[in-house]
Amino acid sequence: MADRAIGGRLLDADEGLVVLRAADEELLDLLAAAYRVRHRYFGNRVHLNFLINAKSGHCGEDCGYCSQSRVSTAEIPRYNIVDEEKILDGARIAAELRAKTYCIVISGRSPSDREFETIAATVPRIKEKYGLAICASVGLLSSEQAALLRAGGVDRVNHNLNTSRRFYPRICSTHTYQERLDTLKTVRRAGLEICSGGIIGMGEEDVDVVELALELGRLKVEAAPMNFLQPITGTPLAGTWRLNPRYCLKALALFRLANPNCELRIAAGREMHLGPLQALGLYPANSIFVGDYLTTKGQAPEEDLKMIEAMGFEAITE
Repeated sequence: MADRAIGGRLLDADEGLVVLRAADEELLDLLAAAYRVRHRYFGNRVHLNFLINAKSGHCGEDCGYCSQSRVSTAEIPRYNIVDEEKILDGARIAAELRAKTYCIVISGRSPSDREFETIAATVPRIKEKYGLAICASVGLLSSEQAALLRAGGVDRVNHNLNTSRRFYPRICSTHTYQERLDTLKTVRRAGLEICSGGIIGMGEEDVDVVELALELGRLKVEAAPMNFLQPITGTPLAGTWRLNPRYCLKALALFRLANPNCELRIAAGREMHLGPLQALGLYPANSIFVGDYLTTKGQAPEEDLKMIEAMGFEAITE
C-alpha cells in the first residue's frame, strides 16, 4: 500500500478497512508502511502549530462532542472575541514555541462582522512581526467572507468534517454535513488552503472513519488534524470511551495512506488516548499542536520537543 500511495494511487474503501482492522501484531509493519509515505513527502520534519481560542463558548450549535456548544454544561471559560493585542500576544507565544502555523479559532456557527474585523485587522500585524502562517477556524463561510480572509493574509482555513456523512446527524442537528462540505469548497474557490480533519471515538463505525479519510483525499486537503474524542464532562458524549492506543495508531496510518502528501496532524486527545505510545504517532503524522487545545490542556511544549528529538525528528519553523 505504501508504494501505491507514493505512486499516487489512493486507497479504496475495502483497503481502508483492512488497514483499520489490522491485527495488533501487524501494527509495526503498518506504521513502517505509513512512515515510508510520510518520509517521501516530509522527511523527518515535524510541523508545529499553536492555537488561540479567541472566542470561547456562546455557540448556538449542538455538536455533541463540543464543550462550547449550547447543549454543553461543561465548566469552561466563556468570553466574546478577545482584542487584537491578545491575539498578537498569542502569536508571540507561537513564535517562541517554534510553531510554524498560528491557528486563530472562534466558536460559533459563522463569524460576526466584529469578529471578522478583529481577525482581519490582526493578521497583517502578525505577518509583519512574526512571519507566521495563519490558519483561521471561524465556522461556516460565504464566498465573500472567504475572499476577505484571503485578501487579509490568511493562508489556510480550518473547518473539520469530523466524521462521515452517514454518521454526522448523530453528532449534530443544527447544521449539516453538506454545509460543512460546501464551506470547504468555498474556501478552495477563494484560493485558500484547506485544513480539515475529524474526531475519532464518538461512536462511529470503522466504515465512517474510512469514509472520512477517503473524503479528505478527494478534497485534496493540505492539512488534516486528527482528534481523538475527549469525553468532557457536561457534553452529550461524556463517558464515551471506545479507543485504545493501537487503534488510534492504525487510524493515523489509514489517514496517511489515504492522504499521502497532506500535513497530517495529531491533535486533541493524543495525550489521553495514545498515552505512552504517542511518540509512535510521528511515524505516520508530520504535525502536532504544541501547547493547549481549545478548552483542554495539552502536554507541556518542552515535552513535545523532547519527544520529537528522541524519535530522531526535527521540528521545523519555516
